[in-house]
Amino acid sequence: MLSVIQELQPKTQTGVPLSQNGVLGEAARRLGIRNNRDAEQALLTQWGELFRTGLLAWGLNLPNPNPPHFHLTGRGRQALANLTRDPSNPAGYLRHLASIARLSPVANSYLVEGLECYVAGLHKAAAVMIGGAAESVILELRDITVEKLTAAGRKPPSELDAWKIKTVTDGLKTFFDGLRQQLNRELRESLDAYWSAFPQQIRVVRNDAGHPTGVDPVTPDVVHASFLIFPELAKLANSLTAWVISNVK
Repeated sequence: MLSVIQELQPKTQTGVPLSQNGVLGEAARRLGIRNNRDAEQALLTQWGELFRTGLLAWGLNLPNPNPPHFHLTGRGRQALANLTRDPSNPAGYLRHLASIARLSPVANSYLVEGLECYVAGLHKAAAVMIGGAAESVILELRDITVEKLTAAGRKPPSELDAWKIKTVTDGLKTFFDGLRQQLNRELRESLDAYWSAFPQQIRVVRNDAGHPTGVDPVTPDVVHASFLIFPELAKLANSLTAWVISNVK
């Protein structure tokens, strides 16, 4: 439906305004679900979700504030700007992620549930889930690094045996910083650019949501930022894992 809205939205103020029947009719035509009540009701459910989660709002202008006309909110315009990979479009987000990184089943399960929470407007729950997905990615890299160092007869850094994820994250950063001259330029630059995003963004947001100190400990914007950062973190972890497997002997 977001794709249909993107195509049908008027290019000028005098263009045909967006309307409920126009979007639903075109979406149903593309999906081939006419006269299929269950499918049509599923489409209506998703249509309602776009309003409930704040991507769409009713009305064209003050003289026409009611259905069938509607308009994109600020969040909706942001979602359209990043339609193929924005977390408000879970299928597109997951396709983009799969094109640049691989996730373990554990990390993927947390991510998928986090996306479902985000689309449903459950931002505190989404923050906790994306934080869980990121932790799983970090711990997988830690486990492989420890395994390879041990097999090579080398003692892993003590920080990698810690139970606190921040200690493990910092320990991995210190470990790879000590090998900077052996890393290629692209991997060094990615390490500098994205590794700090975990403790400074995703982990902090997850902790704020998981340790309630107020009604709204996190905002939709900061949770959105966590989802946007995550694919690059996963890609970096994959690259570091591949380097460890090939070079730690």
